[in-house]
Amino acid sequence: MLIDLEQYDGPDTLDADVCVVGAGVAGALLAERLAAAGVDVCLLEAGGADFEDRTQALYAGTNAGMDYYPLDGARLRFFGGTANIWGGRCVSLDRIDFERREWVPYSGWPITAEDLVPYYRRAHDHLELGEYDYSDDLWAQCDGGRPEFDADKFATRFWRFDEQRERFVAGRSPLLHADARARVVLHANVTRLAAAPNADRIERVEVSTLGGRKLSVCASQVVLAAGAVENARLLLVSNDVQPHGVGNDRDQVGRYFMEHPHARIGTLDPGSGADFKLWSAFRKRFLPVPIAPVLLASPALQRERELLNTAVTFKLQRPTDRGTPLNRRLYLSLKHQLNPTRTGRALWHGYRDAKKLLQRSVRNSFERTRAAVGATTLHLMVRAEQAPNPASRVRLDAHERDALGVPRVALDWQLGEQDKHTLNALNAALGAEFQRLGYGALRPSEWLADDSLAWPVDPTIGNHPIGGYHHMGTTRMSADPARGVVDADCRVHGYDNLSIAGSSVFATGGWANPTLTILALAERLADRLKTLV
Repeated sequence: MLIDLEQYDGPDTLDADVCVVGAGVAGALLAERLAAAGVDVCLLEAGGADFEDRTQALYAGTNAGMDYYPLDGARLRFFGGTANIWGGRCVSLDRIDFERREWVPYSGWPITAEDLVPYYRRAHDHLELGEYDYSDDLWAQCDGGRPEFDADKFATRFWRFDEQRERFVAGRSPLLHADARARVVLHANVTRLAAAPNADRIERVEVSTLGGRKLSVCASQVVLAAGAVENARLLLVSNDVQPHGVGNDRDQVGRYFMEHPHARIGTLDPGSGADFKLWSAFRKRFLPVPIAPVLLASPALQRERELLNTAVTFKLQRPTDRGTPLNRRLYLSLKHQLNPTRTGRALWHGYRDAKKLLQRSVRNSFERTRAAVGATTLHLMVRAEQAPNPASRVRLDAHERDALGVPRVALDWQLGEQDKHTLNALNAALGAEFQRLGYGALRPSEWLADDSLAWPVDPTIGNHPIGGYHHMGTTRMSADPARGVVDADCRVHGYDNLSIAGSSVFATGGWANPTLTILALAERLADRLKTLV
């Protein structure tokens, strides 16, 4: 059942077995699984069925730390969320990401990689990604096979790509079918979680439209699935019973905000013929399900050099002092001028389809020629793991409120010494390996030699010059309430009926794109909630 709260003339209170806040990938899948099991679900989506400027503006906030994307452009506020413009990269976290690493303070999840395997498989099937395999075995499907890196020092993993356009938009959702046992409420902006006087459960979820229509939802179980920034914000603003916010007596809500920082870490001196060879080995393969490899430091090398789990990709590129190529400037200009409405997204998909066609047909020979004449050199890019950092956090803005009267957020994103140490140590290990293989000398990027912890925003890197738009960690999972917000079951410490879904519960971020893990955790949480209502 679909309810648009802006047009709703029903009662002011709704009752449900489970209330899910947020219809992004986590919330929509969770509601879908519960409804299919006969659970009475109320799914609250702050936006509508498509992009709206006035709703999107509610995401605006302040960047108080390192340079970051504008917050009102870093997430989409309508049904399906940011997955409506998702690139489709899928891979699970590595086993080491879940482990307590002595050299990484605050690392370790209260669950293991093995605990998530059955749920990863479900998420993998949900996205129609083919065989569940992300390992080195996939090199057998690649021309030339695995590059000859020392397997004791370097490992490879593969992305798989979901090619279904807008898989999570409202029009595709089973929740909107007439027989679905779910109520989907659009334009339902949650303004507060009303906690019981003894702060052990949520009594109701308070909702408002931008036009002032109010609604309360009472449910046996409540799940926040609104993204890492908004999940933290909703807990912090709900401070009438607990002065610092729901579940925040130990000042953990909003801490450990993590991204996957992007950066150029080095350039391979030309002349050995390795430029094209490495680029070609690590480019995407368009098989029945597209795959693409990445290079990683092995777990053994991570332990030896005290590295974070960071992925390296290779890019043939003209000299960076020539700036961003014209085609990318035109694409970024178009992207920033167009809102991600249905029409805007269609143009974006058209650009991607054209780019894919070129990659399949002529790009290989084109890049070989450019590399041979010295027009391009090989650049090393990283999608870095960020060390968990309690000083990197989401706070409430003490001065600014949105159109609903809710305090806006201030994001204080911080990177530390270990983040930069990882890139320098990884460069050293890769440089030695390139010399051993006869690939030539690796020249580290100049910015790595300075003492600053800031990372440069380099628009020549690609379309995402700062990070992957991957918000993680603000309600992190921990067995110890003094080190996190939710327990191993994603339940907020001290609350019987409040859980959190999405990447805000990540204790560490690894290098992997978070979507597959978000879906796996949602599958796991759905199984638990089915037994409680």
